[in-house]
Amino acid sequence: MDIGTVIGTLALIGAIVFAGHQGLQALYSPEAIALVVVGTVAWALVSYPLKTVAGIGRLYRNTFFNKTNDPHLLIGKIVAYAETARREGILALEQAASEEDDPFLAQGVRLAVDGIEPNLIMNILETELRILNERHRVGQDMLFNMGETAPSLGMIGTLIGLILMLRDLSDPAMIGPGMALALVTTLYGAILANVVYKPFSEKLRNLNNHEMLMKRMVVEGIMAIQSGDNPRIVEHKLMVFLPPKHRRGTLTR
Repeated sequence: MDIGTVIGTLALIGAIVFAGHQGLQALYSPEAIALVVVGTVAWALVSYPLKTVAGIGRLYRNTFFNKTNDPHLLIGKIVAYAETARREGILALEQAASEEDDPFLAQGVRLAVDGIEPNLIMNILETELRILNERHRVGQDMLFNMGETAPSLGMIGTLIGLILMLRDLSDPAMIGPGMALALVTTLYGAILANVVYKPFSEKLRNLNNHEMLMKRMVVEGIMAIQSGDNPRIVEHKLMVFLPPKHRRGTLTR
């Protein structure tokens, strides 16, 4: 479980509850829920395929239960493959490919073992990366755009509340409910945008960037192994993907 996501989410919710704890009952509005909460989901159903919207729970689950791999472990594994290939020949990696847990790395090793042309290996792996990145961006964009839509629906509720208030301005009893609807819908829109949708969209973007970095390291490593590079050179090529302060191994000796 991602502790940072859990703590951040609870802190955001706690801050809002603390700010309005003296009048939480006044913040409850079925009309605002119908317009902003239900309306945002309805907007998503219109804008995206049903399958994409139905997978929103999986998107949130990924932010809380993501598994971020250590790039140093990946570098060590690829360098070990390079040492095996240099010592015993690239065909010796066939068994390693069948036992590899990372499907993308296993695929790359198999392509290299099969003697596929370097340009074709690069094209195959880069195409898979591009498609994976585009698939991930659909979920990220949906959450971000829902975060953009929620305040707009809140503004619609504000306008409705003001219209209702102005229509019955002669009746003081109608001013309070109209003004309450106007303000609460704006509040709901802001909360949904800044607590429910946009932070998780940004988290998914960061997770995707990390995954893309790891997979690009795999591509670079596979190409280096296929070219017969010295394992120290392979390590050097992979270490440059990391910030200088996180580099270990040959680059720090």
